[in-house]
Amino acid sequence: MNDWLHNLPVIWMAVLIFGLTYLIAAAIYVVVMILAVGERGRSFKVVSPGILPPLGIIFGLFVAFVAAQVWTDNERANAAVEREAGALRSIVILASIFPGEAETHLRALIRDFIEEAAAQEWPMMANRTATLRLIPNPLAEALQLTLALAPNSEGQKTAQREITTALENALEARRQRILISRSEVNLVKWSALFLQAACALIAIAMVHSDNRLAAAVTMGLFATGVAASVFLIFAHDRPFTGAISVGPAPLLQVMPEAEASQQ
Repeated sequence: MNDWLHNLPVIWMAVLIFGLTYLIAAAIYVVVMILAVGERGRSFKVVSPGILPPLGIIFGLFVAFVAAQVWTDNERANAAVEREAGALRSIVILASIFPGEAETHLRALIRDFIEEAAAQEWPMMANRTATLRLIPNPLAEALQLTLALAPNSEGQKTAQREITTALENALEARRQRILISRSEVNLVKWSALFLQAACALIAIAMVHSDNRLAAAVTMGLFATGVAASVFLIFAHDRPFTGAISVGPAPLLQVMPEAEASQQ
């Protein structure tokens, strides 16, 4: 799917998806009704209505199969960002154990990383171009600074270990969110879902070919369900893309000054 569709406002995405679904359903209706004459019409009526429930159930299973991936990806994305924010918050709090230049420098590095992530990494993740080739300089420098500290008490030694662990956790959470940002429902899954929906619509039209009003109403109802399912999945397809996406707010809240600079 094209990036422009994912970046549409939710209302316009809904209008487009529902419009296309109804258009396809209308095309299927017209074709079947044109063909449902004479011998073909009698053949269509031989198709058992009992085929409709299995087709609907299979479509529902396809929707559940695709949606499971989407919900899992979104949950993982939210968890990664929250875990990263929690690790950064711990670093900011523990930095106060080293008052003076070390604390100021650590806080400045965390602020720089958050600003860089919000301003540069998030747009790249939205475009699915973010990579793990480079380690963010602020976090790398913060890790070097932490390891170079000379603790003067047991409390500072403990704080040094905790800050180091928190930095490693932040780097791992960042790695996870970048990997998740490249996830989406692949073309094979979309194709299977659309094909099953088309088969169900064709079957409905054939079964009700002798009653055009009943066929139109039934197909319209099923097409609405198809459009709603596709819209719901598509709106959440890419965790970091579109109006309904995972944002950097948890990270920005760690450092209020970083949040203010992004507004």
